[in-house]
Amino acid sequence: MRSMTFLRLAWVALALTFVVVVLGAYVRLSDAGLGCPDWPGCYGHLDVPDKAEQIAAANVVYPHRPVEPGKAWKEMIHRYFAGTLGLLILTLVVLAWRRRREPDQPVVLPLALLGLIVFQALLGMWTVTWQLKPVVVMAHLLGGLATLSLLAWLVLRQGRYGTGIPLTVPDRALRGLAVLGLLLLVGQIALGGWTSANYAALACPDFPTCQTDWWPPMDFREAFTLWRGLGVSYEGGVLGNDARVTVHMMHRLGALAVLFYLGVLVWRLLAPTRSRNLRVVGLVIAVLLCIQLGLGIANVLMRLPLPVAVAHNGGAALLLLALVTLNHLLQPETAR
Repeated sequence: MRSMTFLRLAWVALALTFVVVVLGAYVRLSDAGLGCPDWPGCYGHLDVPDKAEQIAAANVVYPHRPVEPGKAWKEMIHRYFAGTLGLLILTLVVLAWRRRREPDQPVVLPLALLGLIVFQALLGMWTVTWQLKPVVVMAHLLGGLATLSLLAWLVLRQGRYGTGIPLTVPDRALRGLAVLGLLLLVGQIALGGWTSANYAALACPDFPTCQTDWWPPMDFREAFTLWRGLGVSYEGGVLGNDARVTVHMMHRLGALAVLFYLGVLVWRLLAPTRSRNLRVVGLVIAVLLCIQLGLGIANVLMRLPLPVAVAHNGGAALLLLALVTLNHLLQPETAR
């Protein structure tokens, strides 16, 4: 008998992970990533200093980073939510371990999630202590989305969603295409994270051209240097114009590649011969692709308004969940 408590808790953890991912994007895009210059507290407190004497003492200890309560609270709220998620996943691990002898109880996946959460905490700490180092910021984003994906897979497996309908031979032929689509999307999300972490989202303020040119001057070597040593503050970005343009243009080209590939995949999913589940997922992917395209263009033309930029990050997470669901539906019955 499957544990409904475990499944419900996994659903809660999945929803909370989505909130944490969106909150992380909000913190980053509102320039609050260094709102608290220490970790895990904030200026030595478990909350944000709010009394005059506390703020004065914090400013003495961190003269290079005076207290900005608005930014500090954004960062701490994100940490509170992330900490709660860690406790939820730890609870899932405890429940899984207690039921480890049950044939339907996964143990390895909850343990992998716990390990990922611990690594995410380290990345969160390095994001602050290494002053928004782009490779760490991007890895932190990808770690959050990996957590989201693994929790989604756990929920889909435990709930046995979509397992009542056997796959046809044409359906099974889509497995490789779905896996490749997922990998392409992850690569595009990584490019988006690299664009944001290097403050390159507005390097091309026009669309579809970039600085009025179809192929502006670019610097690939500088744009994709992952490690530049420690002791450098990356707040505001350190790349020159050509390097930022390169990052931005690669994100645009990546978007075109993903749009084309997933568009073809959607076309195949919407064929009348497909199962209803696959056609529904195909329709969801199509809608999310259109929304993401519109949000991406709006970010450029409207000069990165915070609600639109955050929605673009949330849309990427939803698109990822749709691709994870598709891959789950295309798994053999014995693996679902």
